[in-house]
Amino acid sequence: MTRDGAPVPHALATVLRAVSPCAVAVSGGVDSLTLAAAAARVGVDLLCVHATSPAVPAEATARTRALAAAHGWSLIVLDSGEFADPRYRRNGADRCYICKGHLYDAAAHAAPGRTILSGTNFDDLNDIRPGLTAAGERGVRHPFVEAGLDKAAVRALAAALGLGDVATLPAAPCLSSRIETGLRVEAEDLALAHTVEGWIRDWLRPQTVRCRVRRAGLVVELDAAALDALDVGGRTALLAGLRVRAPGRPVTLARYAMGSAAHPALKAAE
Repeated sequence: MTRDGAPVPHALATVLRAVSPCAVAVSGGVDSLTLAAAAARVGVDLLCVHATSPAVPAEATARTRALAAAHGWSLIVLDSGEFADPRYRRNGADRCYICKGHLYDAAAHAAPGRTILSGTNFDDLNDIRPGLTAAGERGVRHPFVEAGLDKAAVRALAAALGLGDVATLPAAPCLSSRIETGLRVEAEDLALAHTVEGWIRDWLRPQTVRCRVRRAGLVVELDAAALDALDVGGRTALLAGLRVRAPGRPVTLARYAMGSAAHPALKAAE
């Protein structure tokens, strides 16, 4: 708790005070926005850094700008430059590592003398995240991990801090994660994946949707409940709508599988 009674856990507040002055790398998702809000509530010397690129949805940038303005956070918006790096565009297994390296280097350049913070939470340690290696090489700190907060705790904190809909934002990995490993990252493909996912969210309201761009075409993944709820007519209508939005590309449906774009084979359900 902070001295004004704000619901920032003591362990987290202690970490945040220890790393001040700090710069939070804010993606526009629930974790990093909540970390920024917690740091501001604790009263540390805070700067937020947000990177834009074709892999970052426009609404994430708009959300970041709006919350920074509403809460009085100092914010720098920059281009971290990964799209100019041919290694990133080649989309090898090290893409995330390369991307995070650019992000944290740009943040450090924009915020000299500040400790760079990420919104990584304790649950993230269970996933394969090459970006954590890039963070470790640059001395980036992960206050939620250090304080033992998992995703549920972060969402609860977001609600307690008055962040409204941020607390219930769905997980939103970088759009480049939709591209099959080894397939070149193109801005047009990222925009297509984002458009398809937005259309499906508005129509079906699934818990999870991912539009994977694969060599064989598009694979739209839905959580099991949403996929199973589609009858024959619903699947036909969904596939027809997808083909209108992605003309000339084969489209299939599948159950959601985390990180499936990294694997060469996927069982698709027509």
